[in-house]
Amino acid sequence: MRAAEGPDPSGAVQARIDSLYRQDGRRVFAALVRLLGSFDLAEEALHDAFLAAAAQWPQQGVPANPVAWLVSAGRFQAIDRLRRDRRFRPWDAALDDTLADPAPGWEQQQDARAEIADDRLRLVFTCCHPSLSEEARIALTLREVCGLATEAVAAAFLVPTPTLAQRIVRAKGKIAAARIPYEVPGPAELPARLASVLRVVYLVFNEGHAALAAGLSDEAIRLARLLQQLQPGPEVQGLLALLLLTDARRAARRNAAGDLVPLDRQDRRLWDAALIAEGCTLAEAALRQPGFGAYALQAAIAAVHAEAADAAATDWPQIIGLYDALLRLEPSPVIALNRAVAVAMRDGPEAGLALVQPLLPALAGYAATPAVLADLCRRAGRLEAARLHYRAAATAARQPAERDHLLRQLAALGG
Repeated sequence: MRAAEGPDPSGAVQARIDSLYRQDGRRVFAALVRLLGSFDLAEEALHDAFLAAAAQWPQQGVPANPVAWLVSAGRFQAIDRLRRDRRFRPWDAALDDTLADPAPGWEQQQDARAEIADDRLRLVFTCCHPSLSEEARIALTLREVCGLATEAVAAAFLVPTPTLAQRIVRAKGKIAAARIPYEVPGPAELPARLASVLRVVYLVFNEGHAALAAGLSDEAIRLARLLQQLQPGPEVQGLLALLLLTDARRAARRNAAGDLVPLDRQDRRLWDAALIAEGCTLAEAALRQPGFGAYALQAAIAAVHAEAADAAATDWPQIIGLYDALLRLEPSPVIALNRAVAVAMRDGPEAGLALVQPLLPALAGYAATPAVLADLCRRAGRLEAARLHYRAAATAARQPAERDHLLRQLAALGG
């Protein structure tokens, strides 16, 4: 720690502390989870560490490595609390390691600094463990890795706050009971575990994109960038590219009245050119590497859309070819439905309807299916069928903006 610099009359030190909390608070939290073995203890220790910084740094100066200082302070505060409470708690032998005093200056050691740098990745893999339900993985990642308030996560996913809170509590309990290791998995387990992590990030982004909730989309992109930094690979690159290329259209997705604007009607001058350039570069790099998968191919599809000057200039044959490759890699009725939409853009709506019909049994319950059918029937002039499908699509829509758009499409048909 630097020599004392006296009080902080300008508030500069407090401003630095506030900035560290916003930018590095979850790094400190992740390190404390590793050291304390408990999400709840780590959350308390995080707040204690920043309170200690607010009390000491204005007088003593900001330390050379503030993140390591905060981790050390939080750990010692937690140890003191545990020792005070020890006589009131059932004895747990697992606390022995937690209560052990670390060597003096441990937080300044090179291996300790490296561990702190890797702790966020460990936390992501813990929160996305395959033994947890998909809903629990998403909730836990947003709450513990991203630091979003429980109320904000619940609102984004349209569930009551107590329900979301119980989901998080159960997930934490399962991690503790099953002693799920706080670590990045080894080479044998990494591909399957990484797939779980990437899916959580993808679902978080999709939820934010569908709800026009910029906060969720931004958190997903931050997580994808973190994974790209700490665990690079073609599918991580592909996922980040896909998110960036999709998010580049954010400003064009609503008109001046706040209504949802479909992709083919968006003002492409509003698309973010910098995100498109970065996303296209990442997508190309992912496809040049061995082992690329579904995210890289989806990113390539998004790149073709992004590079078209307008909807009419879209290279639909190339998009269909990419969907063919995606179907070979990951056969899915949802991917086949998206390919049918692309075929309809190239060959006409009747061609698309012919491809969708055989898929309908497998797509039962998929909310996007009636919207696709409604659009294809409208374009094919099957207006009564289009009205039927628009009504079904509006009923199935989860987000108000999407429901309003579908109802406007229905009203435009008359009758």
